[in-house]
Amino acid sequence: MTTPSIDPNEDPRAEDPRVIEGLSQIGQMLVPGESVQAYAVQRRLFALTHRRLIIAATTGRFIAIRRSLFGGFSPVDVRWQDVKDARIDVGTFATRLSLSAFDRPDMAIAGHTGTLTFDGLRTEQAQAVYRMCQSQEQAWREKRRVRELEELRAKSGGIQMGSGGAMSGPGAAAADPTARLTQARDMLNQGLISDAEYESLKARIISGL
Repeated sequence: MTTPSIDPNEDPRAEDPRVIEGLSQIGQMLVPGESVQAYAVQRRLFALTHRRLIIAATTGRFIAIRRSLFGGFSPVDVRWQDVKDARIDVGTFATRLSLSAFDRPDMAIAGHTGTLTFDGLRTEQAQAVYRMCQSQEQAWREKRRVRELEELRAKSGGIQMGSGGAMSGPGAAAADPTARLTQARDMLNQGLISDAEYESLKARIISGL
């Protein structure tokens, strides 16, 4: 595997052999066709009381590695399809990146979430990783939205979103209005439809009473 190129970025000592070793370790974790798009190294000041870490955004996942007390590295990786949200806090000396991820497989529909936090990162590098996280999170959010709609249709006997945000399909007309309103509210709460689409659905359901 190709080791990611070194970017000094804020620290002229970025070519520390341990940093190079860490990047090499990330390179060895990559599968065929996978490549590193951005990475960030923890500033030395923030690693005085614990082992230094490196995070990376690849074409397929988020990877973080931290040096173990007795040598070697402890890796953590999160598939992009499991990422729910990414946040960045830019400080005066360094940046914090937080990643919320689902803990269920299969595109992580309706799973619970956990949060990973990485402190003391070089700012420009962390911002590059954050941009990749955001791009991937938005792409997979849309895929989850489509998948969720398909599952709701299946559970509702074919109910689907029609033009103007209306629910239509076999069994929709005969469905209990209260159940349809509850379903519409659930879709709004899950971010599957917008406020405007919800109001349109509610109006149509009520008008059919």
